[in-house]
Order: sequence, then structure tokens, then C-alpha cells
Amino acid sequence: MDVSTAASALGALAQESRLKVFRLLVRAGRSGMAAGDIARALAVPHNTMSSHLAILTRAKLVSARKEGRSVIYAVDLAGTRDLLSFLVEDCCQGEPSVCAPVIESTLAACCPD
Repeated sequence: MDVSTAASALGALAQESRLKVFRLLVRAGRSGMAAGDIARALAVPHNTMSSHLAILTRAKLVSARKEGRSVIYAVDLAGTRDLLSFLVEDCCQGEPSVCAPVIESTLAACCPD
């Protein structure tokens, strides 16, 4: 991940409602949640939630899939992994491989198969 992409992802999370959405979807796991359920859970108008979800999706932190008439949103594990890896890239005296197991185990614990 380059600095520009990381800045965009962090910018997407730098807004209170979007951060709440991301945290809610982390709790929901891989199964995700319907857009309307997210809006109701966070008491955000549906049109506003749509904009927030679009921003998080463009930042590759959230993914969307159609199920019947619903759009289901879930945490984008690859995008989240990339962002976390970027953030710890220079940790441990330049040995990011030391942090890699922590990232993988954290994502596996929050979003099991």
C-alpha cells in the first residue's frame, strides 16, 4: 500500500459515523449487515449512510454484495489487512514480519470463516 492509499483509507475512518460503521461491521464479521440495518443501528438517515458506505467501499475497508434485494456490507479483510500492514511496516526495528502474525490473528479472531 502506498502513502496516498493509506491516507485515503485513514481519511475514510476519520469521520465519526464512518468509524462507527466500520466498528459495527467488524463486530458483524464476514456475514456483514444490510445497509438499512446499519443505518437503523446507528440512527443515521439511509441516504447519508449510503454516502458513508460508498466512501468506505472506495477506501477498500468495506465490501458490498447483493443478496436478493438487499446490499450486504462487510469488512474488506484484504483492504483492512493492507492498511494495518502499512501502519506497522516500519515497526520492530524494520522487521514488520514480527507484527504480521498479530495482524493475521486479530483479523481471524474478529472475522472467522
